Amino acid sequence: MQTTEIRETWTALYARLSLDDGNVGESMSIQSQKAILTRKAEELGIYNYQFYVDDGYSGTNFVEVR
Repeated sequence: MQTTEIRETWTALYARLSLDDGNVGESMSIQSQKAILTRKAEELGIYNYQFYVDDGYSGTNFVEVR
C-alpha cells in the first residue's frame, strides 16, 4: 500500500517600519503594508499566510537580531 504525503504550503508576508512613522504602537506604514500584502496575496489565491513584522527596525537602523 502506497501513502501520499500532503504538505500544506504557507507564504511569508513581510512588513518593515517606515522612518516616517516613529515608534508609537504598530505604525501606520505597517498597517498599510499588511493591508496591501493581504489584498495581493488573496488576488493570487494565497490564503495560508503568516505576517513577519519588523516594527521598530528600518533599513537605516538595522542591527542583526539573533
